[in-house]
Amino acid sequence: MQAIDKPDRARQLARAIASDLTLYHEKEIVEGIENDSLFDVMKEHIEEGRALFKSRVTPEIYQLNLYDRAIVDVMIKSKGHVKSKIW
Repeated sequence: MQAIDKPDRARQLARAIASDLTLYHEKEIVEGIENDSLFDVMKEHIEEGRALFKSRVTPEIYQLNLYDRAIVDVMIKSKGHVKSKIW
């Protein structure tokens, strides 16, 4: 399989991975936001997704931080309704 070298396609992949994390780990995400421990609770899952993303894109695309942006945009912003001392 050829590595993804187009930013738009890589952005789609990053958002799909973040969306899967949100779907499969809803409870942990909500608890992590409520307790301000999201990145501790989700570290293993986020890093697993990061490894998948990195394995599918070129090094140049990986350097654009598209995966991290997707985590914020998809996983965190979608939980803006959750009560938290962070916001």
